Amino acid sequence: MYKRIVSKGATEFAYLKVTLDFEEDPNEAIDVVTFKTIIIDALRSLFGLAGTSINVDILKYEETQRNAVLRVHHSSLVKVWGSLTLHGIHREQRCAFRVKQVSSHLMALAGNSRDAVF
Repeated sequence: MYKRIVSKGATEFAYLKVTLDFEEDPNEAIDVVTFKTIIIDALRSLFGLAGTSINVDILKYEETQRNAVLRVHHSSLVKVWGSLTLHGIHREQRCAFRVKQVSSHLMALAGNSRDAVF
């Protein structure tokens, strides 16, 4: 009746749940295009033009909270994660990416045991 499926080996993609925080205006809403531009700027600042060739997909974005679920190739995970962590300025305004969760399976980001109420 039910079939058990076991994933063996590395998956093609990795998923990150991130938040962008600004120091001066924490309630500023940013659209998805600007959010993607900030991610590309972070990759460019650390890896130059080669960093801009890394494909980052925004699967879900909440404009008011500036939360996003990103999909990257598993081989680029460390580069994207590092560049987001080290990025600190956007248009002369201090900012910080907070990486909340990382997983090789998208379904793992659906629930967070730290936020669960029992």
